[in-house]
Amino acid sequence: MSKSNSDSQMPTKFVVGFNTWLKRLFLGILTVFLALHLMVLALLMIWKTQPINHSMFMILHRISTSNDVKQTWINDDQISINVKRAVIASEDANFANHQGFDIQGIENAIKTNQKAGKISAGGSTISQQLAKNLFLFPQRSYIRKGEEALITLMIEQLWTKERILTAYLNVVEFGNGIYGIEEATQHYFNKPAKRLTKREAASLVAMLPNPKFYQKNRKNQRLNNKTKIILRRMGGADLPD
Repeated sequence: MSKSNSDSQMPTKFVVGFNTWLKRLFLGILTVFLALHLMVLALLMIWKTQPINHSMFMILHRISTSNDVKQTWINDDQISINVKRAVIASEDANFANHQGFDIQGIENAIKTNQKAGKISAGGSTISQQLAKNLFLFPQRSYIRKGEEALITLMIEQLWTKERILTAYLNVVEFGNGIYGIEEATQHYFNKPAKRLTKREAASLVAMLPNPKFYQKNRKNQRLNNKTKIILRRMGGADLPD
């Protein structure tokens, strides 16, 4: 074989080798993607009936602070109807009716983000927030929102609305290392969550999504105003069947 023929075949060999490498990379990424989501699916099947005592947000808290978290799982019948109405009124008015996504809320969030020039609002439903709390990192990005959407679809297909609401109230953060409505109620009011009054429930939910700030600023005027707004809306909050 002449030198010229050998030189002409080198680009072809390079292209073939590069294509093979790309295929292997794609298959590797796909394998990892499927494995991770099979793990998510398995956990969702377990948590469909079993208490949830760990979440990604709890794990990140332990890693970043070297401190443990306070969280006590309680069942649906141990949670005051007042806090259920409060969280729906504040976080997701259409919770009982949508399939995991509030289209109007998403459209409003897109407009807000376009004006801000960054992702400053998410338009997330309770189901989406639960997906994020259980499995994802808090940093905002379009990749995370895509993962959040996929896991939200899985949650909505596998769990009842009642289970979603119960799980959310058991894992959401209410202060530094304080997770779940039972620990929050004990910490702030020294009573079980079942005995929360309307105003107490509204004041706890008003801390979301910035509980660490409001933990240190319980008399903040903005927190007080938000509590009043939630109280006015609670009567019209539709609970899931």
